[in-house]
Amino acid sequence: MSHDDFPTDDPAVVTCGLPYANGDLHIGHLRTYVGGDVYRRALERLGQETAFVSGSDMHGTPVAVNAEQEGVSPERFALDWHERYAATFPKFNVEFDNYGHTHDETNTEVTQQLVRDLDEGGHLYEKEIMVAYDPVDDQFLPDRYVEGTCPYCGAHARGDECDEGCQRHLEPGEIEDPVSTITGNPAEYRERTHKFFEVSAFSEYLSGFLDRLEGTSNARNQPREWIEQGLQDWCITRDMDWGIDYPGDDGDQDLVLYVWVDAPIEYISSTKQYSERVGADAFDWEAAWTEGASDAHPEGGEIVHVIGRDIIQHHTIFWPAMLEATDHAEPRAVMASGFVTLGGKGFSTSRDRAVWADEYLEEGFHPDPLRYYLATNGGFQQDVDFSWEKFRDRVNTELVGTVGNFLYRSLLFAHRNYDDAPIADGTSDEVDERIEAAIADFEAAVNDYSVRAVGDAVTDLARFGNEYIQRSEPWKLVDDEPEEAAQVIHDCVAIAKAIAVLFEPIAPEKSEHLWDQLGEDGSVHEVTVEAAREGPAGDLEEPTELFAQIEDERVEALNEKLEARVAEAEGGERDDGEADDEEGGDDTDDTDMTDIEPLSDDRISFDDFQELDIRIGRIEEAEGIEGADDLLRLRVDLGAETRTIVAGLKQLHDVDDLPGTKVVVLANMEKAELFGVESNGMVLAAGEEADLLTTYEDAGPGTKVK
Repeated sequence: MSHDDFPTDDPAVVTCGLPYANGDLHIGHLRTYVGGDVYRRALERLGQETAFVSGSDMHGTPVAVNAEQEGVSPERFALDWHERYAATFPKFNVEFDNYGHTHDETNTEVTQQLVRDLDEGGHLYEKEIMVAYDPVDDQFLPDRYVEGTCPYCGAHARGDECDEGCQRHLEPGEIEDPVSTITGNPAEYRERTHKFFEVSAFSEYLSGFLDRLEGTSNARNQPREWIEQGLQDWCITRDMDWGIDYPGDDGDQDLVLYVWVDAPIEYISSTKQYSERVGADAFDWEAAWTEGASDAHPEGGEIVHVIGRDIIQHHTIFWPAMLEATDHAEPRAVMASGFVTLGGKGFSTSRDRAVWADEYLEEGFHPDPLRYYLATNGGFQQDVDFSWEKFRDRVNTELVGTVGNFLYRSLLFAHRNYDDAPIADGTSDEVDERIEAAIADFEAAVNDYSVRAVGDAVTDLARFGNEYIQRSEPWKLVDDEPEEAAQVIHDCVAIAKAIAVLFEPIAPEKSEHLWDQLGEDGSVHEVTVEAAREGPAGDLEEPTELFAQIEDERVEALNEKLEARVAEAEGGERDDGEADDEEGGDDTDDTDMTDIEPLSDDRISFDDFQELDIRIGRIEEAEGIEGADDLLRLRVDLGAETRTIVAGLKQLHDVDDLPGTKVVVLANMEKAELFGVESNGMVLAAGEEADLLTTYEDAGPGTKVK
């Protein structure tokens, strides 16, 4: 791993969190997988050697429980869902180089060997612990068979995670007031011998790892609190029959490995399977994953994990500790996505309140507009709200009105007025510079781990193209100034070619169709950004419009269908089982993952609003305040003056990234003194993750919000 800007000379592996083989995929789940696919395609456009891998998470209690309810084996149950996932992802142009599962032979062997290495390295030990036990049903209860009260925040929690509260990982025996989810009986704790991984010994390493870690700021900042609170060692075995056997002596054979041991190891296993299929010369999995395995890559490759934010702890604490203990390469970056809500409310699988992946396709929609919506609608770590109305507006305004409009009008004019391309000898300086700027924006987006900015680079270029052709009016020049008209159209076709290359990560199928319309050789999937710098060379085909308008009547019908389905499902479960996935975090039972409060019925007058002096500011400096864990001292440029403002952002944002950020400030907030620092204003942010409010266009410091 280099930490140099991409592309680097080291092989990269991009992974997506494993979907839990337990139920249908909806568009909330797709956000992570689309994001991962966009990012690996963008790396490849830069010329980065990349493997994109994932697999289905087959083990764990929910699989065993639901399999028993359906009267099939856990293996058969999970394999059925695995096969459906493997068929669904390509339909959304999410194309893994390898998609395996945690129960296959490769992952079993790799997992058991890695656990042996942990043991031989002195990182495992036995410990008598208190495990939940159902005295009526006479059985020990694995963590997912237990519910109770979180010992840290007091919220209702599952046995392995405080899923409704602080989202902290819980060890066996920690949950208070345990109840068996099988029988509803109160559970009791009894002693049981289990295996533990000494995570606490890696606290210093993990602090340094988080300092080096790239990706989204929530993946760096959230785990620091857990380290500061003191890491607890990790129980890696469970009392179950379904899972990978602990690779110990005969006395340990009644224990299986905890699902979060073998799940991330599937990343290694899936990469290995890819190498075995294509050959080590094409991609060397050992060079990517193992320190010292290759003289050319002594520290391993560029590992990038794309996950849901509910599994940050597993990927930034447990997993890197396991890798460090066994001489594997550490992750370079973790990109943790926010959740997807539906019309401001959480997805509810039990009430069929979701837009299912197969349903979206059955409605006749193309996958690329959904990819665009999920990738570009807000920052990757922010929550995204889906509604058919918002989807329509983004498609009609940006894909049809901006990108599609420019491409169709430019290529149609070129096709009708010129035999082929290139139409002029070369691209004009103005357009050449604008294409270079778009490529620079694209490269910066990749190195900033921003899939949204990848899409913005294209829409901004198309917006320029619309302005350029409208300003130049080649239809007025074609008769009187044919050379000048030819130059304009050549420029527009050059912009279209650059769009085809740069838009490939977001809209791969539509970009390939555009590439064919341009008459270019080969496939757009095989070229790098260098192709965007080359002028058009092929014979133009008569263009067709890439994106279709979504009519209001269609949206109304889709909403009616969703409402009818929810009404029908009230009081009943989906008969295909809930997608209780380890990764997605979007499946709730009619709860809202973003804790959106009801809108207030108390109204204020327009005059009251006018009394709020809300301004655009730009953060010039940011530093911590001594003695305050959460507070930062900000120096914010408000145009007329620069003020000191104290804000609780320290644990939620990368402090070094804040200078230069535009924010929205309540300027006439009463002054307050916090930890000896006078705060003169309030920076506005949304939600528990302190999503900073900013501007869409170029409003400068001091601009009044009204």
